[in-house]
Amino acid sequence: MYERMLDKQETPAIEEMTKFCGDNSERFSILNEWLTSAFNTELKIVFPYGNKYGWGVAHKKKNKLICNIFAENNAFTVMMRLSDKQYKSVYDRLQKNTQEYIDNKYPCGDGGWIHYRVTSDEHFNDIKTLLTVKCSN
Repeated sequence: MYERMLDKQETPAIEEMTKFCGDNSERFSILNEWLTSAFNTELKIVFPYGNKYGWGVAHKKKNKLICNIFAENNAFTVMMRLSDKQYKSVYDRLQKNTQEYIDNKYPCGDGGWIHYRVTSDEHFNDIKTLLTVKCSN
């Protein structure tokens, strides 16, 4: 249902990735533009972490990874890491399903990784809240 762009042989253009996101293509485009303009991130198309992740957009700031945004069929997934303190600072303002992502994060040091699938305005608003915390600290 949410297939990713897995053909490692051909690097897609950002326009192809955007189109692949279908119903969420506008959100995908807006999120990438927002990160580069609001937080001055460097955007790069990447095929990281092995074959199951597929093509994504890496956002870095001063060589520090902010997030990866993976294009999916009619969606996209943002992979990011925050500290427990950062998650806690916004937890009560987030949707219940976003809180579940945090509750089930992959632990890493003081905090952990989430793979947050965006398919609605509510998801979009919550991921922007989390990314704001990430980029502001």
